[in-house]
Amino acid sequence: MMSTKAFTLVSAVEWELLAGDKERVHIECVECCGKNLYVGTGDCVVYHFLLEERALPTGTATFSATKQLHRHLGFRKPVSELRAASALNRLLVLCDNSITLLNMMSLEPVPSGARIKGAAALALNENPVSGDPFCVEVCIISVKRRTIQLFLVYEDRVQIVREVSTPEQPLAVAVDGHFLCLALTTQYIILNYNTGFSQDLFPYCSEEKRPIVKRIGRQEFLLAGPGGLGMFATVAGISQRAPVHWSENVIGAAICFPYVIALDDEFITVHSMLDQQQKQTLPFKEGHILQDFEGRVIVATSKGVYILVPLPLEKQIQDLLASHRVEEALVLAKGARRNIPKEKFQVMYRRILQQAGFIQFAQLQFLEAKELFRSGQLDVRELISLYPFLLPTSSSFTRSHPPLHEYADLNQLTQGDQEKMAKCKRFLMSYLNEVRSTEVANGYKEDIDTALLKLYAEADHDSLLDLLVTENSCLLTDSAAWLEKHKKYFALGLLYHYNNQDAAAVQLWVNIVNGDIHDSTRSDLYEYVVDFLTYSLDQELVWKYADWVLQKSEEVGVQVFTKRPLDEQQNSFNPDSIITCLKKYPKALVKYLEHLVIDRRLQKEEYHTHLALLYLDKVLQERSGTNSKGVEATETQVKLQHLLQKSDLYRVHILIDRIRGAGLPMESAILHGKLEEHEEALRILVHELQDFSAAEDYCLWRSEGRDPPYRQRLFHTLLAMYLQPGPTAPELAMAAADLLNRHAANFDAARVLQLLPGGWSVQLLRPFLTGAVRNSVHARRTTQVALGLAKSENLIYKYDKMKLKGSSVQLSDKKLCQMCQNPFCEPVFVRYPNGGLVHTHCAASRHTNPSSPGPGTRT
Repeated sequence: MMSTKAFTLVSAVEWELLAGDKERVHIECVECCGKNLYVGTGDCVVYHFLLEERALPTGTATFSATKQLHRHLGFRKPVSELRAASALNRLLVLCDNSITLLNMMSLEPVPSGARIKGAAALALNENPVSGDPFCVEVCIISVKRRTIQLFLVYEDRVQIVREVSTPEQPLAVAVDGHFLCLALTTQYIILNYNTGFSQDLFPYCSEEKRPIVKRIGRQEFLLAGPGGLGMFATVAGISQRAPVHWSENVIGAAICFPYVIALDDEFITVHSMLDQQQKQTLPFKEGHILQDFEGRVIVATSKGVYILVPLPLEKQIQDLLASHRVEEALVLAKGARRNIPKEKFQVMYRRILQQAGFIQFAQLQFLEAKELFRSGQLDVRELISLYPFLLPTSSSFTRSHPPLHEYADLNQLTQGDQEKMAKCKRFLMSYLNEVRSTEVANGYKEDIDTALLKLYAEADHDSLLDLLVTENSCLLTDSAAWLEKHKKYFALGLLYHYNNQDAAAVQLWVNIVNGDIHDSTRSDLYEYVVDFLTYSLDQELVWKYADWVLQKSEEVGVQVFTKRPLDEQQNSFNPDSIITCLKKYPKALVKYLEHLVIDRRLQKEEYHTHLALLYLDKVLQERSGTNSKGVEATETQVKLQHLLQKSDLYRVHILIDRIRGAGLPMESAILHGKLEEHEEALRILVHELQDFSAAEDYCLWRSEGRDPPYRQRLFHTLLAMYLQPGPTAPELAMAAADLLNRHAANFDAARVLQLLPGGWSVQLLRPFLTGAVRNSVHARRTTQVALGLAKSENLIYKYDKMKLKGSSVQLSDKKLCQMCQNPFCEPVFVRYPNGGLVHTHCAASRHTNPSSPGPGTRT
């Protein structure tokens, strides 16, 4: 158990004030209504005191009582109970089994003399059911055995409403609406006097202990249960709260939310209804009365009356927080909701959550602290301000007053422990990253993002770059100075770029690449700069650093121009200007021209010619000093050959002049082919290179997309060249045979047979002859089919003509031309398929003028 100072005990009525000149006074009962305090004594006297409350700076209060009146009731028995009915200005006094009505101010009995007789105990119904504002409902335990009676008490009269029998003798009663909570001889029960239904609660032994039955709220009661338990029960016979553990010999109980107060022979104990823990113990001997009146708790001995003054809940909560008892403070704060106006409670509760969060934070309980900060809607700058230098210098933030915690900064909180400090910084990084995109950041985004950047930079955290390349609110001045301090120059460049200072960013990165400053964040920073310039819309910036990127690497640097978005290449950067810039960088120039010719497929002669000449120059340079015969083609030479073959835009004559005598027969053959000089091209391939496969490919290449006769001429030219007599006749003869056998369809077989030497065997030319015969048969059969179809069509036309001639046509001077409506003057006419007759000259005019009317649609 951890103690809490929830109440202070203050004297209200001293024995001397009560006794006066009497030698002996014994207090039997008390009642309090507002400032009016009533005391009933053993000598049948009722005293009226006026209570004055005075607040103290500590948050508690003191009371002083002024005696007003006292009245002897005329009996020899003690006053058993007092109950005030302020609505009626009446005081109900139970003495000698009789309830008398007194005026609350004058203590005079009512003139009518109305009273309730035969009452052993009484209870007021604080949840009345009569609906009459001019009466109170009173329940009494009758002196009759096992009987409860219900009365309506008015200003000057009483009226019995109902009499209820109980299974055992009732010893104590509390009322709520139609429900009676009764302590019988052996058990507690709930009885609905309207329906007669009863519900057993739990047993107890009245001989061993005094029963306690107390209404604590709407349809809820507090009972003294077995085993020293204070049990809660609803009218439904169930318990919605856990029991509290109090003394076995408890005398009385009271409620002052959120506390249950119990009195025994020696102590007053205070238990929380929220967590059932005992919070406070006050020594109090000889006490025998404990009651609560509208939130005011009064205890009394036989000689004095005392008031338990509660400390303000906020003070209690602050005391708990000061003792780092976070859970208890939060439970108490939640329980205070019902006693504090909603808006005030929300403000108070948020502050308590924030204070609790800082307590957990100081104990490195980061998960709990984060949840409390979020629930308490903490101004995140309160947390940031604990970390030196994290808030921007321009921030106008001042800490909450009174302060939410006792720490000046993180150094004081961690007492210089670097490991703890590192953990705190990691927590703040995580927390700021989570809240920066939530409502918590509203209005504070600059402070949050700037602090986050500083933490990332200091910790060399990978997320620094992620922060800077996404939407952020980092303040440039503070952030730049911090990044420079921690030598995060690449990140500083990203910050400049985000703030539209690309020139500063690129210059910084260039300095890193040049080694003027050191930052190992990116090993590929040069490539990054190239990529950055590639997508930059600032032409001036691109041109400014074009030479720098090209000097570092021509092949990579030229990407600044070749990889730009296509629309920007077309609209912003003139290829001629770029080519002029690249003249100092031959490798880059080749790459750029390849981009124009091959990738973008620009149909401009000078680009194609320029690229071909650059290829040629490099090939010549590569071949200089080496024996060109038998040398395998280099990559550049392959590119040159491919360009010469595929492009039709370069200036062929310039290249032929440059190639002449350079020992590039393949390239010469391609160029001659472009000029339609096929014999020369084939001569080079056959006689100089002796590359028969290339010669065949040449014929296919040059005849691609042309008509069959053109291709046939090329293959016959090559065959004729193979069959020319000469020193290499055997090799050429084999080449000729292979050519014929592979491309039989591209030859005129009759011409070939005339050219072939008579000594060649049929077996040698079997594939060719088979193909030629098959092609010939196919051609003959195709021709026969076409001829047959033509004859069939002709026969159909002849049949139609005979049908037309077979019918007679009668012509007379009464017949009229269907076009001009004039008679025929001679036996010459044109007859349409629909039988219409027209003059020949009318039919002719209809053909020359199709829009003229006619007798039919067919001619």
